[in-house]
Order: sequence, then structure tokens, then C-alpha cells
Amino acid sequence: MDGDFKPYDVAKSADRIKEILGRPSTSFEEVDSLPDRDDLTFTNGFYGKASAIFVDIRDSSGMTDKYKRPKLAKIYRTFISEMVAVLNSVAVVREVNIVGDCVWAVYNTPYKSDVDAVFDAATRANTLIKLLNHYFELNSIDPVSVGIGMEFGRALMIKAGYSGSGINEVVYMGDVVNRAAHLAHEAGRGWWTPPMYIGSDFHTNLKPSNAAFCTLGSIAGIGSIYTANVVNVSMNDYVEALKS
Repeated sequence: MDGDFKPYDVAKSADRIKEILGRPSTSFEEVDSLPDRDDLTFTNGFYGKASAIFVDIRDSSGMTDKYKRPKLAKIYRTFISEMVAVLNSVAVVREVNIVGDCVWAVYNTPYKSDVDAVFDAATRANTLIKLLNHYFELNSIDPVSVGIGMEFGRALMIKAGYSGSGINEVVYMGDVVNRAAHLAHEAGRGWWTPPMYIGSDFHTNLKPSNAAFCTLGSIAGIGSIYTANVVNVSMNDYVEALKS
């Protein structure tokens, strides 16, 4: 969101707070399918079935000590550019966001087949790291690793911002987003930890052939989860051919 300077008025701020808090709860509709963002106003919201993926670079703070700014910018630009391309390559994508060195996305998944499509995107994201690391090696850059978290559930979709200013954004909230972020934070920490952490609700909605790739585990604060290290076969073959 681009800034747009306006002097702050505490009385008007108080009026806006009272107006927002006084809106009826019925303005938040429970739906199976997340609507288009154009259907959102500052007075409504939707609570729909969704899946979320978060992809987070491991030990990104150490990279700032290791590389000078031009090379560091190239690392982040390549990671963010191509991870956005992967996460955006699902027909049911609703939103792709960048927060620091983390790329995350929300998907409209009212059907189980939609959840499988999101899982396929996660395998492409996992394989993308092999492609990035191939080119990083050619440019004297150490390999990177990531944590990939995914979950299914209901997300609250609202339009938030400063009404009348043009400064606003669609916000997705709820356990599905929080859990996916937590799973990504925990995944891929050390060579012994798989890069993909899958929430139990997400796993329940996978077709058997995809669910079979996942191993049951648990983490503090969430409980039962599943882990995996799955690659996209065609992408992986392409990377291996480049390396040969």
C-alpha cells in the first residue's frame, strides 16, 4: 500500500472506531467458496473454505552478514520472483503476498480436488529450491533451504484500511493462515527436518496417492501434523538435466 499523507484527527479516528465496532455481526457471511475481492466493502466480510501455503527461507538473517547488498538483492529477487510464479500457478489462487523473505498464498478450496492442486503447488515450490540452488552455485552463492507450511480450513476475508483514502488491502485471517505460517516456521530446520509440514486438516482432504507421501508427526503448540519432502517429477528431471 502506497502512503498518502493526511493529517491525523483524533476525533475522526474515534468516530471511525465506534462505527466499525458497532457494525452487526451478520455482515460477515459464511460461504463455501471465497468470493472475488471486488465483492468486498468496508462493511462486509466472508468466512470461506480456504487453503494457505507459506514458504520461508531458513537462516535468512545470516545471509545479511555473508553477502553484500547487490548479491543479497539478487538472491531475494530470484527467490521471490520464482516462488510467486509457482504459488500463482494454481487456478484456485486468491491471493499471493510477500512479507520480507516469506512468500505466501491463499487458495479458494471448496472441493478436495482443489486441495490436491495446492499440494501440487507445494511440490513445485519444493523443487524450485533445487533449481535456484543450481544457479546459486554457478554464481558462488551458498545453497538456501526453506520451510513450507500448508493448512486447510476457514479463512475470514475482509477489506481493511483507511476508508476514503484509497489505502486498503484484502486481509485473510483465521487458524488456517496462522497454522500454515507456524508450520512453515518449524519446517526445514536442519538436514534431518523435512522441508514440507502439512496440517492435519489439509492432509485429511488429500487424495490417497498424495496423502501417502506424508509421514505423521507432531509439534508443540499445534499437535498432530504431517511431514514430507516431495518433488515435482518433470521439474526435477529438468533440474537434473541442467546439472549433468
